[in-house]
Amino acid sequence: MMPDNASITTFNTARTVFPKGPSFSLEDFSSRDFIVKEFIEALSDTAISGRRSSAPIPNQPFDPKPLIRTFEFAQQRLGELSGDLEIRENELSAAVRRAEAQHSQNLITLGRKLRQTIDSFQQLDTSLNGTTLESAAGQGGTGNMAVETGRRLEELDRQRRRALDAHFLLECWDGVCNRGEITLLENLRRSGTGEAKVRSAHIARQLLRISQRLDPKSWQENPSPSNGHYGSSSEDSNGGSDTPRRNTREIIEKFSETLEKDLLKQFDEFYRKANFDGMKDCATVLQDFNSGSSAIALFVNQHQFFIDRSQLVTEEIGGDAESWERLADPDAELPGVEPSLQSLLDEVKVVVQEESAIIKRAFPYYDQVLGRFLQRVFQQSIQQRLEMVLDKANGVSSLAFLRCLQSSRGYISALVDDLKAHGLTEHPDPISSQTALLLDQQLEELFVPYFVGSSYIEREKRTLEELFNALLFRFTSSQARRKKAATTFMASLSRPGTELLSTTRDAFIARLDSPDMSPIQRRMLLQIAGLADIPETTRLTEIKLSEEDGQPNLSDAKRMLKWLAEAVGRGLELSVNTDTHKDVSALLNLLLLTMGEGYVDVCLDAALDAATAQESGKTEPDFSYLPSVRTTISITTLMIMCINAVLIPLAAGSITTRRDMEKRTTQATVRFEDKINSIEQKTIDATLTWVGRLLSGQKKNDFRPRDTVDSTAWLERLQTPSSLKSPWGVRGLLLEHFKRFAVSGPGGLMVTKDMTQYAELLKSWSIDDDAKAPGGALDVLLEVGNLFVIGEEALRERIRGGAASGTTGGGGRGNQEAKLSVQEVRAYVSRREDSNTLAMQQVLNTL
Repeated sequence: MMPDNASITTFNTARTVFPKGPSFSLEDFSSRDFIVKEFIEALSDTAISGRRSSAPIPNQPFDPKPLIRTFEFAQQRLGELSGDLEIRENELSAAVRRAEAQHSQNLITLGRKLRQTIDSFQQLDTSLNGTTLESAAGQGGTGNMAVETGRRLEELDRQRRRALDAHFLLECWDGVCNRGEITLLENLRRSGTGEAKVRSAHIARQLLRISQRLDPKSWQENPSPSNGHYGSSSEDSNGGSDTPRRNTREIIEKFSETLEKDLLKQFDEFYRKANFDGMKDCATVLQDFNSGSSAIALFVNQHQFFIDRSQLVTEEIGGDAESWERLADPDAELPGVEPSLQSLLDEVKVVVQEESAIIKRAFPYYDQVLGRFLQRVFQQSIQQRLEMVLDKANGVSSLAFLRCLQSSRGYISALVDDLKAHGLTEHPDPISSQTALLLDQQLEELFVPYFVGSSYIEREKRTLEELFNALLFRFTSSQARRKKAATTFMASLSRPGTELLSTTRDAFIARLDSPDMSPIQRRMLLQIAGLADIPETTRLTEIKLSEEDGQPNLSDAKRMLKWLAEAVGRGLELSVNTDTHKDVSALLNLLLLTMGEGYVDVCLDAALDAATAQESGKTEPDFSYLPSVRTTISITTLMIMCINAVLIPLAAGSITTRRDMEKRTTQATVRFEDKINSIEQKTIDATLTWVGRLLSGQKKNDFRPRDTVDSTAWLERLQTPSSLKSPWGVRGLLLEHFKRFAVSGPGGLMVTKDMTQYAELLKSWSIDDDAKAPGGALDVLLEVGNLFVIGEEALRERIRGGAASGTTGGGGRGNQEAKLSVQEVRAYVSRREDSNTLAMQQVLNTL
């Protein structure tokens, strides 16, 4: 048999009677290159190779015996190898069991030793701390002694370090003072470590203090030369001795300057390589020089954000003309922030948040660096762009400036809130109170120039005044012409009002012609005034006006109050002081002057003049002014509601201002009410005068038609000429009027017809519904008419039913006004032609 490590080969190329099979071992199967297929093919090739060596015989059948013998030998050999493998496996398994048993024993032994060690350590710790009774009794002294010894060693180590530092400091001073060199510090600086540079800076500062005390001459502004050397050549004679002295201050400051430049250069290199640890080491050393201001300046000045924005911030403000016109249109929706400013603020938000993480890693005093960075961002980038945007808006119109100011402050305020919410260097923790205060301060400082004193509220007032005067221009011009053309006595009394209208109109025209008026603002004001289609050659004082232009307009009043509400809301949003009560008081003055005196009072004065002109009673009254009075009352109501709901509550912070505003509002309200009452009284007086004039034209025999008249003629008429001429009437006058005429039977029908028409006319008015309802105050007119036509029995039944109970028609309320008193019934019935008959006398006697 072949050895185990032999390959699959034959034993002898010579032919034998009993050839042996191939030989192989376990190593053949352990190889990584072993492939079963190749192994079988090798066995087959071994069996067939001997047969191929003999001469081939044609058509010889296949002989499987060599293959069978070869595979039998291989199977036998595989069985032997399997037995050997099983033996080796059993030996290894036994060895593993022995090793596991030994390992378990080792674990038990090591665990026991560990417990012993822990117990020993606990005993030692208890002995040192002296906490147990046994330690207090015998071992407490040892523990306390060890602690005290440690403290003494630490103190000695500190003293040793201080002594070494003092020795090194003295050596450095000796070199500076006597030899004019600072080699020791130079060597320490060049050692390259951050700790060495920190120590160099610290020693340099100590040397400067020593120089200030021991060498005061070097600290004089103009050191006096001694022997012609000290100061200029950094040498001096020491009190007349031959030993030269050095200008220690100059030497030390030169070293400090060199050290600072070196550190700044190294800091810049680390900055460009984003080596934050190196930056922090350099910043720590520079902090010991000048509180780190040079490192902070280097970091901020070379920041890419400021380099990129230095050119962009000077770009002209763009935007389409339509957007700027919408900004100047008071009726347009409030616009957003200007696009270029919005882009800058969005970038600032991202940059500050990203740089906060870098600043915290690169600086030990990161709060100072963040503060400087934020100041640079707000005071340079944001402020410059904000000023350019507001200047552009101011060139468009005053309203555009105010709206742009509002939107800009709102967006910058939102930026500050986002930065606070992020936390910046404290992210993800809340922002520090110091940084939050700094952000608020930067926000306020941006807008301080626009809120100095009363500059803001004065701009709001001027803007509103321009808009109000533009909207009321046609009205003002129309009323000014009316008052100028009037020649009545009352018109002469209202001359101050005429002057106010003319002044307002002329001021608006002068404002349009002002050279500082921008084309957009002028075009917008002309559009609001309804003058957009007027040729430029036409003088505004000569424009054509219609009757409608001089009438009050409720929609115009609503627009004015809407503009005022926008100004109030803007003031509250932009308020940076506690003078809100003063601002709303100023707006109240403007409203009472422009809308109160310039609009409501003028409308009421015009109506009062028209009502006064009707007092003569010579012609039928013209009450066409009453619709304008009703509109004016609605305008007045809206204005007073706006004042009470919006302006006065905002003055709650000042009791004095609030009371003054309430007083002025009350005075204006009383003035309006007095004028309205005067208009109503004059209208009533004119009505009564004209009705009395019409009723006085009633002929004495109108209700006693002659018998010669065709009986059908009066039936077709059924009313007197007086009633046809009177579109108006008053209940009391009518009741008194029919007590003065004798009424015949046919005339009673005419009275009934007249009363019916009067009642229908009065019910067509907008009066109390209770008076128009059945049984109301107007039904007494129908009752009077019935008294002239009903017979004796019907009259008696009417009296029994209570028709004659109650008071006079004008003295009661509700249903009592529809009833007649006894005296009134007797007065009406006594005017009937048949009142002298026996039957009617009996009825009258019952009263």
